[in-house]
Amino acid sequence: MNKVIKSDFPVFEKKIGVSFNDKDILKRAFTHRSYINENKSPKFSHNERLEFLGDAVLELASTEFLFKNFPDKQEGELTSLRAALVNTVSISKVASDLEINDYLLLSKGEAKDTGKARQVILADTFEALIGAIYLDKGYETAKKFIETNVLVKAEEIARDKIWQDPKSLLQERAQEEYGMTPTYETLKESGPDHNKIFIVGLFVGKEKIAEGRGRSKQEAQEDAARGALKEKGWS
Repeated sequence: MNKVIKSDFPVFEKKIGVSFNDKDILKRAFTHRSYINENKSPKFSHNERLEFLGDAVLELASTEFLFKNFPDKQEGELTSLRAALVNTVSISKVASDLEINDYLLLSKGEAKDTGKARQVILADTFEALIGAIYLDKGYETAKKFIETNVLVKAEEIARDKIWQDPKSLLQERAQEEYGMTPTYETLKESGPDHNKIFIVGLFVGKEKIAEGRGRSKQEAQEDAARGALKEKGWS
């Protein structure tokens, strides 16, 4: 990861097409709790409150967009489509495309982590960025940012039916191949109550096929199901 300094943030503002009035709130959006633990100062604040706000703005903007643009889809389909658009995997990919990884303010330990742990941090930071945009520029600017970077993929996902529930598809294939229904076991929980991370194991019989990670048990189970579909070549 390239180390950045505060003066580099104008480059990021230009990249996303948003010029912040409050530059400190932008920096806060990129500040992980672990960085505060190593750099204790009243000047620093981590991004968890912004993430909480950004998550709500993301859900509202995506719900509004899907309701207006997919008038023929029923509630269940819209819910599944929204989940495909804004889950941790999807928004961490968007964050990577925006090179958010290069601007993260992390502890030395967290900076070494990769894989799914980094995916969660990227997704959380993306939501914090949305929260920062909302506070600094208002809902319409935040909505435009979300539409440009996340919701632009809605047509493709709907057309290719990527939104279909991976747990249901996995259950169908496991019953066909093994005659058994997959089960899920929570292997680990970490983090504060408002920002927990769950790690779930997916089993067919006694065999663990995959692990999944998410900010809810449901999200972790879906991540595990996607991993199992890929592992078995069923997707």
